[in-house]
Amino acid sequence: MSIRPEKMVPEISGLAETVWQEVYAAAQQASESEPRLAGMLDDVILSRTSLSNAVAVRLARKLSRRDMERDNLEPLIRTLLKQNPVVVECMAADLQAVVERDAACHNALEPLLFFKGFHALATYRVAHLLWQQERYMMALLFQSISSEVFGVDIHPAAQIGCGILLDHGTGFVVGETAIIENNVSMLHEVTLGGTGKEKGGARHPIVRSGVLIGAGAKVLGRVEIGESAKIAASSVVLDDVKAFTTVAGVPAVVVGCNCEAAPALCMQQCIETT
Repeated sequence: MSIRPEKMVPEISGLAETVWQEVYAAAQQASESEPRLAGMLDDVILSRTSLSNAVAVRLARKLSRRDMERDNLEPLIRTLLKQNPVVVECMAADLQAVVERDAACHNALEPLLFFKGFHALATYRVAHLLWQQERYMMALLFQSISSEVFGVDIHPAAQIGCGILLDHGTGFVVGETAIIENNVSMLHEVTLGGTGKEKGGARHPIVRSGVLIGAGAKVLGRVEIGESAKIAASSVVLDDVKAFTTVAGVPAVVVGCNCEAAPALCMQQCIETT
């Protein structure tokens, strides 16, 4: 169950700038067609010069409260993203994943403004940066607020790649030692958790690239979900799942093989039995 770092972090590719241009153009159009949204659109998008600044503003507006006001939160997030441009590229890949895989999404502006799955994932990415800097209390504050605001609980120590679709997001839980590689799609009420109260060590799942996890599925313990595997909705997975395999049930058993190279990309949740 080795970790493959090359599966976790992309090279700086310029995707953030491409996505930013799409977001900005969509915001201009929306501001003209919905004048009552003009103030918000100007604050979050039209008065900004980059995707990282827009994300910092949007998260600060969502997460701010008495014990962490926007005037303190926004510069903190903006500075962290400026110092870590690869994380902004990951956020751009996440936005692109929503546009390409969510049939209800029309452009990258929509998830940036309104989709809590993206907001929760972006908040995790900020918290993970703080965790890596050993600012543990601040990282846990971000986790706590995200759980309250978005109904999503991702431990800041978890390792999550790029191009992630967290569809809907409600009830999504990820444990401290979980690993999620690139280009994974997961729906609401998915849990990547442990199996007991043991502390330390690797005790949460590894999810390889291209995996699709259906709504309500629970993956528990240090099991590995192989590349391009598919987990049916409401399944409980307690053992490793081989690559290109579909599992379903409680406990989950193999019910078929995947024809597609990466079910996460096509979002096809039908089960093809062998």
